[in-house]
Amino acid sequence: MKTLHLKAPAKVNYRLDVLNRRPDGYHELRMIMQRIDLCDDVVIDLTDDPGIRVTCGRQGVPDGPANIAWRAADSLLQMTDRQVGLDIAITKNIPVAAGLGGGSSDGATVLMGVNELLGLKFSDERLMDIGLKLGADVPFFIFKRSALAEGIGERLTPVSGLPPLWLVLVNPNIHVSTAWVYQNLQLTTDKVPHIIPHLFNSIMDVCAILANDLEKVTVKRFPVIGEIKKRLLNEGACGALMSGSGPTVFGIFSGEDGARHAARALAGESSWFVTAVETL
Repeated sequence: MKTLHLKAPAKVNYRLDVLNRRPDGYHELRMIMQRIDLCDDVVIDLTDDPGIRVTCGRQGVPDGPANIAWRAADSLLQMTDRQVGLDIAITKNIPVAAGLGGGSSDGATVLMGVNELLGLKFSDERLMDIGLKLGADVPFFIFKRSALAEGIGERLTPVSGLPPLWLVLVNPNIHVSTAWVYQNLQLTTDKVPHIIPHLFNSIMDVCAILANDLEKVTVKRFPVIGEIKKRLLNEGACGALMSGSGPTVFGIFSGEDGARHAARALAGESSWFVTAVETL
């Protein structure tokens, strides 16, 4: 039996612009995406017992074929005639349905891991094509770099020069459906994209681009998100924003000490999920 122990990192969106609704029903997006060191743990065992078995044991995350990790493994097994089995165990550290891309990262990590275990030698570009069929954010995690993501998220351009940052993540322990958010987003006209600078020399350069078109939808339904943003700013964050479709909010801090101090303060005053993380 061969085993891989892998980390599946979360992400935040420094920017999320919804430009228009496409004829296929999806939305044209433009995002700046950043991986962080909050990770799920993924263990993949290659066995002689045919079939795919995925276990997670986390409420809100299905085991078996309904899990994106199962579908990722199945998509690669169908491309080989080898009669092998895959046992996949996922320990969730990333909050579920939180705007942090945890499921997509698990799927991407399984694609890369199974590709290695089976010796398929697919390029990252090929895996990204396969991953796009699983979810729009999956290619980003295979890309493994900070990126400008366009289209539905599949057109990725590296963003260089982003400074390493410390963030505080706060999730109020509620689940938000991405589909619900987009269904309730009101787009009256096509949006003219904001000009994004090519260079980021400081933390303030990053804070200057923070924006999320989905935030107004989620905040209207869950006002606690606005409260969290204010609390982070009061604790010394240089900027604060909801990530993805929410409800997780992140605050950007000038260093580790400030981030950890703010995280302790917020965790001590609430039952929210709160953690300090570093960008990757």
